[in-house]
Amino acid sequence: QVQLVESGGGLVQAGDSLRLSCTASGRTFSIYHMGWFRQAPGKEREFVAKIWSTGQTYYADSAKGRFTISRDNAKGTMYLQMDSLKPEDTAVYSCAAQRGSAGFNQWGQGTQVTVSS
Repeated sequence: QVQLVESGGGLVQAGDSLRLSCTASGRTFSIYHMGWFRQAPGKEREFVAKIWSTGQTYYADSAKGRFTISRDNAKGTMYLQMDSLKPEDTAVYSCAAQRGSAGFNQWGQGTQVTVSS
């Protein structure tokens, strides 16, 4: 298992950028597929982006062209670069780990991102 800790959230204005980090404990980070999810107030959690252990990436439509997911296996860290932020991006962003074909079953505590108009 891995323990996940997010950081990098904050309060920004529309159009600004933020980079979120998700740091994992343990030595097996590289074998996990990793993902970012977010949950806005009063809404269900939604998928944002995923990066496989191979480095392949996939994005929700809301993130395409504005967000970039990446990972540094040597540092045990995954990133989410968010550009051109919009007020509707306001949410708690959480990272999650997936091993093999199992679902995402290990989660961080989340980091708040607030985008003002």
